[in-house]
Amino acid sequence: MRLNPVRRRLATALAVLVATSGLALAAPQPASAAPRPLAAPGDSGDDGEGGSQTLIKQLEAASKGFVEAKEALDRSKKRQQELTAKLKQIDTELGPRQAALDDIVGKSYRTGRLGAMTALITADSTRSMLDRAQTLETIAVKQDRALRDLKDSKAKQEQAKAAIDAAISDQQRQLTVMAKRKSQAENALKVANAANGSSGSSSDDGGSTGGGGSSSLAAPAPRNSDGSLPSESCSVNDPTTSGCITPRTLHAMQEAKKDGFNHFIACFRHQNSGEHPKGRACDWAADKGGFGGDATGASKDYGNRLANYFIANASRLGVLYVIWYRRIWLPSSGWKSYSGAGGDPSSDHTNHVHLSMR
Repeated sequence: MRLNPVRRRLATALAVLVATSGLALAAPQPASAAPRPLAAPGDSGDDGEGGSQTLIKQLEAASKGFVEAKEALDRSKKRQQELTAKLKQIDTELGPRQAALDDIVGKSYRTGRLGAMTALITADSTRSMLDRAQTLETIAVKQDRALRDLKDSKAKQEQAKAAIDAAISDQQRQLTVMAKRKSQAENALKVANAANGSSGSSSDDGGSTGGGGSSSLAAPAPRNSDGSLPSESCSVNDPTTSGCITPRTLHAMQEAKKDGFNHFIACFRHQNSGEHPKGRACDWAADKGGFGGDATGASKDYGNRLANYFIANASRLGVLYVIWYRRIWLPSSGWKSYSGAGGDPSSDHTNHVHLSMR
C-alpha cells in the first residue's frame, strides 16, 4: 500500500528522529538480584571451622595428644634434673659413711674377737666393769648406725639411678608420641587440602602471620600441682552468646581483651564437631563490628597481631590451635595451609581468627 504524501513525510521525519537521537526499543530487564549476605562462621553449611568433621576431629586429637606428650616430656626432664641433683648429694654422703664404717670395722679387727670379753674380765671393780660394758654397748650402737646409714645411702643411690633410667625411657616414649601426633595432623591436612582442590600443600608457610604481634605475656591459666591443665567443662556463661564456655576459654578472652583485642567475638554455638559446642572455641572478627568480607588493611593487621598473640601465649593460656587467613597454626608443626570447604571468608577464615582451647 502506498502512503499519501503527508504520511510519507511523517514517517520519514520519525525515522530521522530515531536515528539521530540514538533511541532504541529494548525489552524490559529484570531488576538485579540483591547481593547474598556474607555467612557468619558456622552458617555456611560446614562443620563450623571450615573443614570436615573428620578433619576437625583429627586435628583436635593430634594437637591435644602432641601438647600433652610435650608437657609430659618437660615434666620428665625436670624430674630427671631433680633426681640427678639428688644422686649427686647421695654420692657425696656415701663416701664419709663408708669411711666411718671402715674405721669401726678396722678397730674391731685390731682389737680381736675377745677384746670385749677381755675388757670385762680385767676390770678391777664392779663399777669399772659397768663402765666398760656401757662403752662397749656405745661402740656396738655406733657400728650398727654406721652400717644402717651406709645401707640406706646405697639403697637411695640405686633408687635414684633407677628413677633416672625410667625418666629417660619415658622421655623416649613421649618423643615417639609427639612424632606420631605431628604426622597425624599433617597427613589429615594434606588429605583435606587435596580434597578441596587446594594448590597449597601442608608444608610450613612461615613462622608467623606477618604484621608483628603483641609482646604482652598473658597471665597463665590455672594448672594442677604437677603442671598439667585441669579438665574443664562448659560451665561458665559465655559473655558473647547465650551459651557457655570453659573457665580456661573465658580466661583467654579476658587476657586478650586486657591487651587491647576488643573487636567482635562469638564463642559458643551448636554444630556437628569442633570446640565451639564444648565451649572451647571463639571466633574473633577482624573487623571491629562483626564478620565481613576478606580482611584487608588495618583489619588484616589486627588479625595478624591477634593470631601471633595467641601463639606466643599458647602454653600459658592452653591454646589447642589457631586458624587465620587460610592457614592453621598447630603446636606440633607451626603454620600450615588450611583450605576452607566453603570458599567464603568465614570458611577460609579470612574475616576472623579462630581460637581453639584445650
